Amino acid sequence: MSNDNEMNLDMSRYGYQEGDKFVAYVSSYTRAGKKKVGIRIYDVDVENGTLSEKSQISITNSSYVTISHNGRFLYSITDFGVESFRIIKGGNLEKVNFASINGMRGSHLSTDYEDKYLFVCSYHDGKITVLRLKEDGSVGEITDELYLKGLGSIAERNFRPHVQCVKMTRDNKYLCAADLGMDHINVYTFDHVTGKLKQCSILHSEMESAPRHLKFSSDGHFLYVVHELKNLIDVYFYFDTENGPDFEKMQTVPTLNDYHATGSAASALNFSSDFKYLISSNAGDNSVVIFSIDPDNGHLEKILCLPISGVYPKDAALFPDDKHLVSLNHESDTMTFFSVDIEKKTLIMSSKEIQVDKPNCIIFHKLLPDQL
Repeated sequence: MSNDNEMNLDMSRYGYQEGDKFVAYVSSYTRAGKKKVGIRIYDVDVENGTLSEKSQISITNSSYVTISHNGRFLYSITDFGVESFRIIKGGNLEKVNFASINGMRGSHLSTDYEDKYLFVCSYHDGKITVLRLKEDGSVGEITDELYLKGLGSIAERNFRPHVQCVKMTRDNKYLCAADLGMDHINVYTFDHVTGKLKQCSILHSEMESAPRHLKFSSDGHFLYVVHELKNLIDVYFYFDTENGPDFEKMQTVPTLNDYHATGSAASALNFSSDFKYLISSNAGDNSVVIFSIDPDNGHLEKILCLPISGVYPKDAALFPDDKHLVSLNHESDTMTFFSVDIEKKTLIMSSKEIQVDKPNCIIFHKLLPDQL
């Protein structure tokens, strides 16, 4: 990848320094007959590794949330579409608007690196929807809609497309879409003027492995793909060429110990705020795994894989200081908290669990100066 074409992160928004203020946004599914609290906002005590709920947002089935790259807007999945919010004082959320995705409820969403487009994918109908974003953070018109096609190998889960994650390469050139049902990742060129996608490549995962989530390293060179059914993470080296994107698989690592519960499914994939560590979780085994990342070659080395004192961890994340961890346990309706010692490779429960109905996703957000 040419350095001239890289779109590196604004690292001032990441990492941790004493005095930084953070909030955490937790998205969850909502149940019939209950108050539709789909997003909860927490003040973050980094030093003690705890969260304190400060407000709630009424929204249905907020299965996933994302924050714009400028740190000013939050976008959430909801039934039949997406909702946009402005991040205001104290990290509270002010609704901007709702937009339809012209399809079934989405499973994941993300923005391009200029915050001009929003990409939404759906597990249920195998669709990718592209929507234009406006300067005020509102979601505008649909610019493209793709229904993925194909037949897989296993009835129920792998017999048709189930798009589980969509992410742009960090040079903002290509959209990668993890198709859990078809065991591959579709790669598309993206026209930033028309908002249209055109398929240009495909990355094949192991058969019946179910690629679930994608993450690119902070410099954009390395792609990490977690596979739900085979509990594996593939590491690719990405570079752009005159003939299009090139992805070279470099490493495959398990998310489980050699000894583990049967019927496990890998779920989460998150970087630490300083991008030194990669975190995943295993439902069934009910464990979390932490890897160190070699900054030179992108390779992963397992530090620990330990239980999280809950059932079906859908997401797990290190606090900004890399010394604490939270697990979102979907089936036990809890968040559990741990002290982490990277050197000693230990994970010790550090505070009381918090009750949350069907938690699904957590994002730590460093407040900008005008958000304090």
